[in-house]
Amino acid sequence: MARLAHDRYVDEIAQQVAQVRNVVTSGADLSAPVPTCPDWRLEELVCHLGGALRWIAALVGGRAQERVPDAAVPEFAGPGPGSAPAVLDAWFADSGRLAVDALREAGPDTEVWAWAGDRSSGFWARRMAHEITVHRADATLAAKLPYEVAPDIAADAIDEGLELVEWAQRNNAHDPAREMRGPVRSIHLHATDAPPGLDAEWLIRLDENGVRHSRGHARATVALRGPLTSVLLASYRRLPLDSPELEIAGERAVLEFWLERTAFG
Repeated sequence: MARLAHDRYVDEIAQQVAQVRNVVTSGADLSAPVPTCPDWRLEELVCHLGGALRWIAALVGGRAQERVPDAAVPEFAGPGPGSAPAVLDAWFADSGRLAVDALREAGPDTEVWAWAGDRSSGFWARRMAHEITVHRADATLAAKLPYEVAPDIAADAIDEGLELVEWAQRNNAHDPAREMRGPVRSIHLHATDAPPGLDAEWLIRLDENGVRHSRGHARATVALRGPLTSVLLASYRRLPLDSPELEIAGERAVLEFWLERTAFG
């Protein structure tokens, strides 16, 4: 699928950083558990995101040709457990600024270390835009705050997730995605509220050769329908399939089989 413009991803990173900061300063309990990331508290989730932003700034800004160790990234771990919200917010704001500045300066085509077959700064702009978009959903759930995302970003995040599943199945012998090879099955994702001009339907085909996907409407073994944001969150396992805004038609077990073996963002 065609990617969005590099500047669109970088702008979205800046926007998502601002929205995560709103969670941090909302008065939410930063020690609260994150229901969709049960090993983390809200504070730890924010530190994970801030560390990722600083890591990308170091990688892209330094034009690194090998993976940058976490220990080589200044202030990677954050301000420390139990820090005041204002301290965490200031560190996170600086993390976002560093990443945005590095990605803007590099543009989309600077060669840097990356995975999934794309050694470019553009890969990291897209990856971070969706990493923070999905994890912001985790943060808002933990803080009991509303969540929404721009339609073009939501659709592209679904695309990227599907692309990464396909890459993992082809290249990672130990990835659970490899278990999806087998008899022909298919999954149709259908966003019911997409704005005019945005194709927000996907067909995922599973067979003996692996996983493939395409945009568009088609009959499938199972279909998942709902608002675009809900389809995004369900596809990233952030929203239960029994949620009232979702509708499933066909063999639910195929959809569950898929979700159990895919996890990105």
